Amino acid sequence: MPSDPADQVPSWFLDALAAPVQVGSLRVDGCDIAFRRWGDHSKPGLLLVHGGGAHSRWWDHVAPFFSQECCVTALDLSGHGDSGRRPKYELGHWGHEIAAVATSLGSSQPPVVVAHSLGGFATFCAAAEFGDSFEGVIIVDSPVREPAPEQEANTNRQAFGPLRLYPSRGAALSRFRVVPDQPGLLPYVIDHVKEHSIREVPGGWTWKFDPIFFSNVGHLEPELLGRVPCRVAVLRAQFGLVTPDIGEHMYQLLGRTAPVIEIPLAYHHVMLDHPISLVTAVRALLADWRHSYGLRPAGQPDG
Repeated sequence: MPSDPADQVPSWFLDALAAPVQVGSLRVDGCDIAFRRWGDHSKPGLLLVHGGGAHSRWWDHVAPFFSQECCVTALDLSGHGDSGRRPKYELGHWGHEIAAVATSLGSSQPPVVVAHSLGGFATFCAAAEFGDSFEGVIIVDSPVREPAPEQEANTNRQAFGPLRLYPSRGAALSRFRVVPDQPGLLPYVIDHVKEHSIREVPGGWTWKFDPIFFSNVGHLEPELLGRVPCRVAVLRAQFGLVTPDIGEHMYQLLGRTAPVIEIPLAYHHVMLDHPISLVTAVRALLADWRHSYGLRPAGQPDG
């Protein structure tokens, strides 16, 4: 019987994982923030921010597509991946981490930030406070009108509870789930992501994220979007959490100048089901931003 095409690993994916990458960390507000970096430091910066409970390796197959034109960095927010942990977590703390890693790129030009889900909320906080330090931010399926899906799952005790200890690596890998769950996940992408979502501890294996990372995060105040001075674009998955109504609401909050672009057929975790479409959308925005001037939000003075 022929193999299922969905199970075959395409060459573009293998090439992306084989791309040269630098691994490092940066001390931010007393916590070590891990990052992965592709490309030449002299080129314009592009910073990739994961969602809640995720980590920088969710971007491994996406980042190399930009490394010829950008210095690309994917970070682990505190309490995630290989970064350190804090006594408590707030969107503002994560915003400071995003701004600090963006500044560390060292480019002569302000970087662009691409952020997914809860990472989009933290990026809005960073942009409202440090927006003049960014060329722009691209927010991927972060529904500002409601809590992030990871926050809701934690509140409803559907996910992100106390960390379970699994007796073997295989047992832990078999329990990997995305939140919210969705169809159409590319199996070779999921296999890679989940391999880097666990760590060995005394007595077994467990998840890398800190189980308390949602305890005091709070919610993003929608009015904050009106204080973002840099360019913004919103990417919404067709079957994701930013519905057309929420997209329109965000468009209004952002001063009716930020494009809201739908990625066809995609669900919330776009990099896991339609990564090439995500790359195409981000590339199109970067190309436009290199050759145009941003509009000021409605009601914002011109000087």
